[in-house]
Amino acid sequence: MKLGIALPNAVPGAPGDAVTTWARRAEECGFDSVAVIDRVVYDSVDPLVALAMAAAVTSRVELVTNVLIAPQHRTALLAKQAASIDRASGGRLTLGVGVGVREDDFAACEIPFRSRGARLDRQLDELRGIWNGEWGIGPAPARPGGPRLLIGGDAALAGPRAARHGGGWTMMVGTPEQFAAGVDTVHRAWREAGRPGTPRTMAVFYAALGEDGPELAAGAIGHYCSWLGADLAGWIAGTAATDEAAVARRVEEFTAAGADEIVIAPCSAEISQLERLAGVALRTPAAV
Repeated sequence: MKLGIALPNAVPGAPGDAVTTWARRAEECGFDSVAVIDRVVYDSVDPLVALAMAAAVTSRVELVTNVLIAPQHRTALLAKQAASIDRASGGRLTLGVGVGVREDDFAACEIPFRSRGARLDRQLDELRGIWNGEWGIGPAPARPGGPRLLIGGDAALAGPRAARHGGGWTMMVGTPEQFAAGVDTVHRAWREAGRPGTPRTMAVFYAALGEDGPELAAGAIGHYCSWLGADLAGWIAGTAATDEAAVARRVEEFTAAGADEIVIAPCSAEISQLERLAGVALRTPAAV
């Protein structure tokens, strides 16, 4: 099982050097990947810009969007940006994509919200064509055929998309029990599509350590998810691991549920959170 850490690209008010500081330290600590999320109408750093910054200060870690909302991006530019990062990083980019659920982000991008699923399906076909050189858009990515693709979201929809277009599935957020059910759905879609091997599976959970861990989790997640309403935002905040035992337990539970990789999403831009999480998570039997 591989273990990654989310960069603070969507922590409001984070210092300008937070992304590069975290990326460099994550690699030093031994994490396998660094990940970013995608929002437009929010105080956040663009995910592809953030990964370009991370690529410049690292040499080993995988660079993951978990997830990038592909339908609100223009396909040709997205393909070019992704290929550029993949080439510059020596093939370290994994492009996790999803349909998105925030109407205000789509409105700001002047992209129709209700057709986003069909748009994503077209994009997944077009991205591979562009990366294979069919459109004359360069540069050629470092990996033949382009960056690795993960499909995020509800497994009932993401599973068939992953079987048709991608290398696997990421749930993004939820419980180990929900993840295990999703893994079964994704594996079934994979088999029905006649794909060889098994799909890659990625889980994510929030974490905040220290005496103020519960408050950090409630504040950060409550602010980020406020548009969902207090009840649902509160439920998501309740999934956060807020002590060392809970972090270790989440890693073991998601591994047992079928995760090939786990990304821990801290609730603060303080570098001490990364270091404390590394000290716990990277010592669990599943990560060693």
